[in-house]
Amino acid sequence: MGYLNEMNNNNFDSSKVHDRGSKKWVAMMLPEHVQLIRQYNEDTKKIPRPNLGEFDLLAIQEQIEIAMKRNVKIKFQIWKDEEVKYSTGTICWIDLNRKIIEVEDKMHSFQLNFDEIVDVTLLT
Repeated sequence: MGYLNEMNNNNFDSSKVHDRGSKKWVAMMLPEHVQLIRQYNEDTKKIPRPNLGEFDLLAIQEQIEIAMKRNVKIKFQIWKDEEVKYSTGTICWIDLNRKIIEVEDKMHSFQLNFDEIVDVTLLT
């Protein structure tokens, strides 16, 4: 009873309180909460596909042509699965019918679709 009287009299000594801090809130995280937080974090990483105009597409085409003629490395910015990724390498060949570019880096070769390419940068 003395403890309550101290609180009411504004003579409260906070050193008597043994609070667990944020530990007490961790137990309230239900699996549904954790799932919703993870889903939210994944959704915030998603990036809508950039709208490329005719000028942008022509600039990308010119950079790819220069990289192919000079046989220099090129850095591709790729939009895939609602994320932007980067790949670097030299262009081996271009298939206009299938709209595919074959790129080779130090370790392996891979193919890129024209529709996935958002931006390119020549590396010297």
